[in-house]
Order: sequence, then C-alpha cells, then structure tokens
Amino acid sequence: MAIQITAVRLSGGTTHQHITRLWWTNPATGKTGDNTRAQLVTWIEDEKGQAYTSDADGHRAKVAVVTPPHGEKYLQTHADGVWTNNLLALPRR
Repeated sequence: MAIQITAVRLSGGTTHQHITRLWWTNPATGKTGDNTRAQLVTWIEDEKGQAYTSDADGHRAKVAVVTPPHGEKYLQTHADGVWTNNLLALPRR
C-alpha cells in the first residue's frame, strides 16, 4: 500500500526536521488519516510502508526516512536521485 502525503504541520521552524504531523490519503481505498512524523518513520522503516507526494502534473516523489548524525529521524522526498522539498511545498495545517 502506498499513501499520498497531502498536507503537513510544522512546529518551531520551516525545514524538514520541523515537520511534526502529516496528512495522507490511500488512493486505492479512499481512506484518509494523519499521523505524527515518528509514526510514519516507524511505518516506513519497520512495516515497509511506502509514501509519496504528487504535483499537479501527476509527477511523484518518494517519501524517505533521513537519519541525521544528530537528532531525530525525519522525512524528506527523493526523486530522480535527488533529495527534494516536495513535502515543504504541501499545504500546511
């Protein structure tokens, strides 16, 4: 199952590390929901979950877990071998 991330909430800053909550939809089932960053990191790493963002033209960017040398793991998009800012371009809640 791959979910599409549709919105984010940031707290205390404007970078990927500040994303605290993410809203999503499952296009296959129509189910929607929201989870904390930590919950989605665990889901992607431990349960082999897959997430992506999509732009108006339908181009997808995979959401991946970033493990920094210091601090908590966070999520960022990765497309065509390049880390991108697609999550930060999503609507904010």
